[in-house]
Amino acid sequence: MSKTDPIADYLTCIRNATRANHAKVDIPASRLKREITKILQEEAYIRNHIFIEDGKQGVIRIYLKYDDDNHSVISGLKRISTPGYRHYVTKRSIPRVFNNLGISILTTSQGIMTGQEAKRRGVGGEILCLIW
Repeated sequence: MSKTDPIADYLTCIRNATRANHAKVDIPASRLKREITKILQEEAYIRNHIFIEDGKQGVIRIYLKYDDDNHSVISGLKRISTPGYRHYVTKRSIPRVFNNLGISILTTSQGIMTGQEAKRRGVGGEILCLIW
């Protein structure tokens, strides 16, 4: 795994697990990954998550969500801001993902939140990823 972009690794682990129809996936934890996971659960993209303390940095266990036909609720994940290219937006230029059928996750001065929440609060920030 690449250590230069942990968010891209996080998204790749989830993408690979959903394509393989796994029930759960374990990902090394960080504060940013925990916040993104909370947003995914609030927006109903995953069933549940737990934090497992292992004496080091910990592990986030994510229980993936599938529909009745065994298709993943998450159909796509895309990393926008990378360590080499930071993509910042104002409150007026926050992108809509598939006509508001997906979400964008931003890191703002008020914390990590979805694009719709950032518009509601009137703040812009760095777009981390898009999920649909």
